[in-house]
Amino acid sequence: MALEKISAITGSAVYVPGNDIDTDRIIPARFMKCVTFDGLGEYLFYDVRKDADGNDRTHPLNDERFKSATILLSGANFGCGSSREHAPQAIQKYGFRGVVAENFAEIFFGNCTTLGIPCAVAARADIAKVAAAIEANPAVEVTIDVDAQAVRFGDDSIPAEIRGSARDALLNGRWDAIAELHEGVPQVQTVAAVLPYMAT
Repeated sequence: MALEKISAITGSAVYVPGNDIDTDRIIPARFMKCVTFDGLGEYLFYDVRKDADGNDRTHPLNDERFKSATILLSGANFGCGSSREHAPQAIQKYGFRGVVAENFAEIFFGNCTTLGIPCAVAARADIAKVAAAIEANPAVEVTIDVDAQAVRFGDDSIPAEIRGSARDALLNGRWDAIAELHEGVPQVQTVAAVLPYMAT
């Protein structure tokens, strides 16, 4: 099965401010006892979204205006800390399809790309422009244009860099290495069939 070619992600957005938002804040370790990643979205940013009794705190993700957001905006060094792949999984399972930040922790960036989640790097002042636009109008349509390396919002846009290797993988539907290996199984079987030492 061919992977989706991801040239752009469009939807509404939410701004979660802060620098050095680490993977433990994205998904606290106690929620990582799952066998599969299903349901992790419920615990995204749990400790900053909920109090000790499980009641909502004041947090952008608890704001009704941004409940349908599919693009996440944040600050510098997003996804730092431990390399847990549960963090991008929680982001995806919550419903986000793209992230824009000042920069990303290396492993987090790679784990996002493997899920087909574009991570776009933009300047702090430019992210602030997008954040101001969605605060003024939460329904404004935001697009991460992977091909053009830009974020468009309303009638405006900002430059947003996506690392070359990740951009190429997304644009050409080659962002999941495991899926690519699975696609090659028929060719492996064909070659194996003519190798005498593979005969059973």
